[in-house]
Amino acid sequence: MPCALTIAGSDPSGGAGIQGDLKTFASLKVYGVAALTALTIQNTIGVKEIVNIPTEVVRKQVDVVVEDIGVDAAKTGMLYTAGIVKVVAEEIEEHGFPLVVDPVLVSTTGTPLLKPEAIETLVRFLLPLATIVTPNAPEASVLAHLQVTSLKDVRKAAERIAAYGPKAVVVKGGHISHDRAVDILYVNGEFKELEAEWVDTKTSHGAGCCFSAAITAQLAKGMDVFEAVEVAKVFVTRALKHGLLLGKGNSPVNPMAHLYQESEKWFVVQNIRKALRILESHPTVTKLIPEVQSNLVMAPNYTVDYLEFAGVPGRIVRLREGVKASADPEFGVSTHVASTLAVAITFNPEIRAGMNIRYTDQILSICKELGYTTSSYDRGLEPEDVKKAEGASTHWGAKQAIRRLGKVPDIIYHEGDWGKEPLITVLGRTAVDVVDKVLRIAEKL
Repeated sequence: MPCALTIAGSDPSGGAGIQGDLKTFASLKVYGVAALTALTIQNTIGVKEIVNIPTEVVRKQVDVVVEDIGVDAAKTGMLYTAGIVKVVAEEIEEHGFPLVVDPVLVSTTGTPLLKPEAIETLVRFLLPLATIVTPNAPEASVLAHLQVTSLKDVRKAAERIAAYGPKAVVVKGGHISHDRAVDILYVNGEFKELEAEWVDTKTSHGAGCCFSAAITAQLAKGMDVFEAVEVAKVFVTRALKHGLLLGKGNSPVNPMAHLYQESEKWFVVQNIRKALRILESHPTVTKLIPEVQSNLVMAPNYTVDYLEFAGVPGRIVRLREGVKASADPEFGVSTHVASTLAVAITFNPEIRAGMNIRYTDQILSICKELGYTTSSYDRGLEPEDVKKAEGASTHWGAKQAIRRLGKVPDIIYHEGDWGKEPLITVLGRTAVDVVDKVLRIAEKL
């Protein structure tokens, strides 16, 4: 099993530092070991006190791990003093494993985590040994002696930091834009942009540690720098999006969300299979299958986007004797139903599944008779740019319908447009829950 070492401070609140790093390593199936550099007395509100570890104790921690278990890659976090920085640099130079330097200068709440006089030591002794350095915009501003407020500044800062000797630099753009989260990777003299959705959240404590630890885990597995950063970007986005609302201050990210999402996939596939067996055993459902055919989609918890939703490749087709799923459920095969579901989840995370069925006035009336909440949108009002993008119509429409009602309904429908078939999307907590609603509609019809 790959082994990754974190050389960092302790966060007793568990969100950052070695605690956050070890969770990240475990979530990415890498064995984590640690060398403690400082004890912080902190929680989600702020850092109250710092007790640094003697430099020789830091050295011995690294040595005993390397001589016994071995280390495939390491990362540094909070180093605090120039003496600790120097010792860590000596250890890296001696053992030679790939190194991620997360230049932790200040806590989220403003407490210095690296003494000002230690910054020059970091630049002179540690950065030249780094495989990759991962500053955020404020940290890049300090290291590059440049005020980083735009992506143009990010590129300049990355070049300046790279001149200190690391093989690669990734400057995190989360402090620059609140629209898209764009990180700039500078490696082998080239810039690469890594973009993800901006996650507006109160659960960002430990995000920097999580990102750098995820890169370290991938380097320990043998990935190159670009692959490692690419995986880490998705990983930290998921950890932010599914953060843990704990404490009274800046709550922690959730590095275990990745592992939980992986375990959820089995349940999702099994639930869709069960729902499909129920559908296929009830011939009355044929009356609800539209011309475009149906799909049944379910999303695992902890997903990042609809490409991680499971559906039926080739859809659910109408036959004379009933309905039949074209294939076994797979992930990433649905666009339209998945897009509607993705919007519903943002408004109500308990809604995890959906199925499209035929629309008629009679079917809609039955839905209302059964007590299902309904809401609609008018495809004739779609903006032109929405009409041109695949799957954008249902995404736009679902937002309109949900906002109109003020909550996620059981039924979202539209009455079609020129060349577009009118459709109903039935929503529920699971695929089986959705199919139960569909069967009740079919029986009434």
